[in-house]
Amino acid sequence: MSFSVMANIPDESPKELLQTVPAAAQVCLSCHGVNGEGLGVVGPRLAGLSSEYIAAQVSHFQTGFRQNPTMMAMAMTVQGDNIKVVSDFFAAKPVAEIKLQYRGDKVVIDDIGEKLAYQGDWQRDIPACTSCHGPSGIGAGQFPRLAGQEPNYLKNQLLAWQSGTRKGDVDNMMGSIAKKLTAAEIDALTQYFSAQK
Repeated sequence: MSFSVMANIPDESPKELLQTVPAAAQVCLSCHGVNGEGLGVVGPRLAGLSSEYIAAQVSHFQTGFRQNPTMMAMAMTVQGDNIKVVSDFFAAKPVAEIKLQYRGDKVVIDDIGEKLAYQGDWQRDIPACTSCHGPSGIGAGQFPRLAGQEPNYLKNQLLAWQSGTRKGDVDNMMGSIAKKLTAAEIDALTQYFSAQK
């Protein structure tokens, strides 16, 4: 019996690939990957996020609006014009195109995560996630891409918004929404958006 294994060989060697990374972004690679693809529970995906959003988050770690000992220290190494250099670098990284689903495409939705994503729960003043995060959660401007993000990262962020340990958005919109979500709803949303690849 013989097996044929097709290796996913990059076009560039690791050394050549690293030479394409701005010096200010080198510190980010060990957790977020050279292409911003994220490394599972170690670091979230940065590819697909807007430069504006990435820059704002670096600032939030620097000012303490976001609490994470590792990221707070790493963010402090990126100052001044380098924040834009790093943000632009990762924002320019490609992500796989996904088939977009828009609000209203489906009238009846049984999956709780998908239902909250596209219809929200207006009886509890929970808007549809895609109202801000775009069709299929692909993100827009200050609203990050949720599609394809690491599930534990998404869950931890919703829990941080819920507990008030994450701040920095306008009028605490995400904190208000997250506080209304049950644990089962957070799990369902996490699984739904992380599966959008």
